[in-house]
Amino acid sequence: MGLYAIALARAFNGRPDVLFADEPTGNLDRQTGDKIADLLFSLNREHGTTLILVTHAPALAARCDRRLRLVNGQLQEEA
Repeated sequence: MGLYAIALARAFNGRPDVLFADEPTGNLDRQTGDKIADLLFSLNREHGTTLILVTHAPALAARCDRRLRLVNGQLQEEA
């Protein structure tokens, strides 16, 4: 988890208005992925940064306040 945590800390350090995360847990085992997701959402709340997250993991997507799905080239909002 060490390098991922450092990368997240550096990303939030500049206090960006928007942070893009493309498959932030994609190559991690479940336990490490859960820890990284916890850190990502914690920093998101703490800094008030808009987080745009791309994932194929339904459990990770479920943690987001708003979910959009790309279907046939069109973005659709999930209910």
